[in-house]
Amino acid sequence: MAKLFLGCCLFLLASAAVFATPESADGGLKLYELKRGDITVKLTNWGATVVSLILPDKNGKLDDVVLGYDSLDAYKNDTTYFGAIVGRVANRIGGAHFTLNGVTYQLPANDGNNTLHGGPIGYGDVLWDVESYEKNSHLTFSYISYDGEEGFPGALHVKATYMFIGNNGFGIKMEAKPLDKSTPVNLASHTYWNIRGHNSGTILDHHLQIFAESVTPVDHSLIPTGQITSVHNTSFDFLQPQRIGSRIGQLPSGYDINYVLIDAGKGKHLSPTAVVSDEVSGRRMELWTNKPGVQFYSSNMFSDVAGKDGAVYPTHAAVCLETQGFPDSVNHPNFPSQIVQQGEIYEHIMVFKFTAH
Repeated sequence: MAKLFLGCCLFLLASAAVFATPESADGGLKLYELKRGDITVKLTNWGATVVSLILPDKNGKLDDVVLGYDSLDAYKNDTTYFGAIVGRVANRIGGAHFTLNGVTYQLPANDGNNTLHGGPIGYGDVLWDVESYEKNSHLTFSYISYDGEEGFPGALHVKATYMFIGNNGFGIKMEAKPLDKSTPVNLASHTYWNIRGHNSGTILDHHLQIFAESVTPVDHSLIPTGQITSVHNTSFDFLQPQRIGSRIGQLPSGYDINYVLIDAGKGKHLSPTAVVSDEVSGRRMELWTNKPGVQFYSSNMFSDVAGKDGAVYPTHAAVCLETQGFPDSVNHPNFPSQIVQQGEIYEHIMVFKFTAH
């Protein structure tokens, strides 16, 4: 069954961008809707952002399971990266610099002395074009990143396609093509999930399984040390499903670390990444990817964030599972490289499968 599901995923992910005649955004902020069966997804061209995802629980009750805002304009002032595609290089770059082909590039620091999620104006902070849109199947956003944008070398053509896969699957395909120079690329979807409902409190009672035996430990500023260490007998061990809140008190503020996925990132095939489940709603969310890592972030920085529908999001209101290359890979030669050469195409796939019992 899993092989059949993945086979369908790969077929649809490969062909999604050719379904429809391209259509361009008119330069304004817009809301788009994808709908199939009981699943409805809303997105905006600001940051290629997921605004909401509505699906049924075990009793057929519909809930929005993505955190966000009521107003599209609020996303322009957002500092949480709600639902956005972040890059050119997601996560952190230590010291806000890296060296490529003998040239050292200094980047703007927006997280202490480090660069976070592409810099002060990353891909989540710009207006994307719409290349193709079919309401019952897919939506493709695109963006041309110019040479030197936020300090990064080379122009880059970026795409993000959101699509349905069967009746209960949802996929994200991120692509990037260097136009004139080799450059680092690490795109990530920064969607915040609470599968009981975006306004249902914390995710501490959700159960989480992560298919990883190791993490990349970090220093006091959340920059990887370059080591890869085992999760066994630590608070980071989610090889078997665990309540997210069961050991979170053993950490200074919560989870915010990259997991080294088992057998992922070794080709174009998809590997299991994580499973989130909630007993109250009966919902279960499986995640698959082709990337080698996933950042598990338990929304530690939230402090009564004013969200949509009058919701106020507390600390640990959601879980982020950001599949990715390893953080600060540009400064750690032992990590999988994020450098994309001219003539190559970066491809990052995420597939979510939703069920409710």
